[in-house]
Amino acid sequence: MKFEETIKKLSAIAAGFFIFFIAAGMYLSLKGFQLIDGNIVLVKSAAASELETQSVPMNVVIPGGRSLGSAKAPVVLYEYSSFGCTHCADFHLETLPQIKKEYIDKGKVRLVFVNFPLDQSSLKAALVASCLPNTKYFDFINTLFKKQREWGWAFDSEKALAELASLNGISKKRAYECMKDKSRAEEIVSRRQDAMKILDIQGTPTFVVAGRSSREVVFGALNFDEMKKLIDKKL
Repeated sequence: MKFEETIKKLSAIAAGFFIFFIAAGMYLSLKGFQLIDGNIVLVKSAAASELETQSVPMNVVIPGGRSLGSAKAPVVLYEYSSFGCTHCADFHLETLPQIKKEYIDKGKVRLVFVNFPLDQSSLKAALVASCLPNTKYFDFINTLFKKQREWGWAFDSEKALAELASLNGISKKRAYECMKDKSRAEEIVSRRQDAMKILDIQGTPTFVVAGRSSREVVFGALNFDEMKKLIDKKL
C-alpha cells in the first residue's frame, strides 16, 4: 500500500512539473522570451526576421561610445552590446573581424561600441573597460568576450576581471577602483536608458546602421552576409 502511495505521489509531482514547464513556456512566449539552450532569451518576436529594421530620424541624437575606424567613414555602425551576452561575443569575435577587414580598415565604416549591460557582472566589465586608454580599449573588449565564461561564471567576478585587466594595461588596484566608480556607472546606465527610450532597444546585440541620408536600427545577431547587405545599401 505504501509503495502504491509513493508511486502516486511521484506521478503527481512529475505531472505538476510538466504542467509548470508548459505554462512557463507559454508565458515566456507571450512576453517575448524564448528558452534557448537552457537560457531565457529576450527576442523581438517569435516570427521576427534577423533583418527586421526600424528607421531612425536623422535629427535624433544616437547614444554613442568609443569608436574604431575613420571619423570620415560614410557609414557608422553602432553596436549595442553586453559583455555577458553570448550572441554579442559571437558577433564580436566571428563577424566583426570580417567587417573590419572589408570595411573599417578601408575607411568605409566606423564602428561605435556602446555598452548595454544586461546584468551586474556585465556592468562591472564595462566599468573596467572604460578605464583603458583608446589604444587598448578594443583589444581588451575582445579579451572580455573571449574570456566570457571565465569571469562571467566566476564565484568572484570582480577578482577575475581585475586579473584580466592586470594583463591588459592597468593594475588590479586600478581595476577595483573603476568597478567602484559610481559616476562611470551612472554614465553607462544613462546611455543604456537613452538607447532604450530613443531607439527602443530591449536586448543585445542590437545595431544602428547609419548612412549620410538614412539610419536604421537592426534587432538581433547578424552574420557577415546579412550585415554586408545593410552596409552596402548605405554605401
